[in-house]
Amino acid sequence: MAHEQYPLYDPRFEHDSCGIGAVISIQGIQSRRTVDDALKIVEKLQHRAGRDASGETGDGVGLMMQIPHKLFCREMPELGKVRSYGVGMFFFPQDALARMQAQKMLELIVGRNGLEFLGWRRVPTNPDILGKAARDAMPCIMQCFVRRPKECPEGLDFDRRLYIIRREFEQSGIGTYIPSFSSRTIVYKGMFLVDQLRAFYPDLQDPDCESAMAMVHSRFSTNTNPSWDRAHPNRLLMHNGEINTIRGNVDRMLAREETLRSPVLSDEDMDRVLPVIDTAGSDSSMLDNTLEFLMMNGMPLPQAVMITIPEPWAHDRKMSQQKKDFYQYYATMMEAWDGPAAIVFSDGDVVGAVLDRNGLRPCRWYQTSDGYLILSSEVGVLDIPPEKILKKSRLRPGRMLLVDTVKQRIVEDEELKAQFSSQSPYGEWLDSCLLHLEELPIPNRAVEKHSQALRDKLYKAFGYTYEEVKDSILPMAKSGAEPTASMGTRGSRFSATSSRCLPR
Repeated sequence: MAHEQYPLYDPRFEHDSCGIGAVISIQGIQSRRTVDDALKIVEKLQHRAGRDASGETGDGVGLMMQIPHKLFCREMPELGKVRSYGVGMFFFPQDALARMQAQKMLELIVGRNGLEFLGWRRVPTNPDILGKAARDAMPCIMQCFVRRPKECPEGLDFDRRLYIIRREFEQSGIGTYIPSFSSRTIVYKGMFLVDQLRAFYPDLQDPDCESAMAMVHSRFSTNTNPSWDRAHPNRLLMHNGEINTIRGNVDRMLAREETLRSPVLSDEDMDRVLPVIDTAGSDSSMLDNTLEFLMMNGMPLPQAVMITIPEPWAHDRKMSQQKKDFYQYYATMMEAWDGPAAIVFSDGDVVGAVLDRNGLRPCRWYQTSDGYLILSSEVGVLDIPPEKILKKSRLRPGRMLLVDTVKQRIVEDEELKAQFSSQSPYGEWLDSCLLHLEELPIPNRAVEKHSQALRDKLYKAFGYTYEEVKDSILPMAKSGAEPTASMGTRGSRFSATSSRCLPR
């Protein structure tokens, strides 16, 4: 019903896109409070969460946090110290035979990669609270534990080995989804309403469930149907919005796989990892695949986010040339994954948030006097006394905010980007390697001519449509300029101004 005083207002439309939130201890202190506050945030984001017509099943709710070491050590005393083991969260098929086959496959792959498999744990759950659709689609949820070899450094090096194992397992195609497999972070998620996440997983109510950071997400499904695996967070990020350029982003990532080389992954490991992107996933999960691949190959996660979600740099007169060179260099290799999107990401040590360059998704943050940073899609998600707020602000288009729990500090946008843009001589590389098509000499030979019958075959072989020939190629042949299409945009497939920078 429309409101009597405001006839254009209808409370039935009082909802918005996905909700995001995070609670981070800047000093990296693990506590129960961090997890509990994050759950309180997501429980207040009901208006940003989708649900089915019955109102019993949600589009998805989830939480990412550091591995709750105290909880798991109580369950499995043989685990050892923090980060001496990895934890995988698995969504197995409910069919017992298929589940046992998948479990055995994982154990064999772990052993083949030289790691010690420690065991399985069935995750305690409370299915009775779920709606029928979520209960019917519910997987068998289990965790596995893998010991870190003594010769393998903790952190990224160990997570890289777990990444290779996970990708090899996923290639087997046995109907199992892995929300997380890491020595640093773990993801609890599913097809929930916002108040069902805490109740479904007793782990999240346990006093020993502690973390220095917790990220939460309530999903409003837009591009894909809800499912257990499409709930957020993904393995590195959670996302509010849409990636509008996703088709081109994915196609270009697939196209460059033939030339990918890595200083930390052997050719054999690379074969087990590729393809980088699971094209059956949602737009945010495909971005997550890309960031994970870049990070596992040695690029810091904040830098990977910077080059996939750049700020508007090309015509910014106030931006330093050093930062412009950084963005231009990587723009020759990685196109922007454009939103509108607000993204929160973490590798377990750092937690960051970024707004894409369109700036159409909200993200507010607070720094408190007791050493916490709290951010969310909106204000009012936690009751914080005003006298405890040291600083509050919002993310701006293309800007990034980072909390480093190891160095125990907040790193703001200017400092962070100055750090990464000064690490290499990007300007020198551009001057020496960048090629512009307009500068290439015209070959001094006659243009080869083909018969119409041969041209028709070539059009078909290379996927040229009648509209592309008529509306793009012929106008360029006649005028030497790209034609302008509807909405003032130009076709990029036949661009005459593209460039390529080849690294040394």
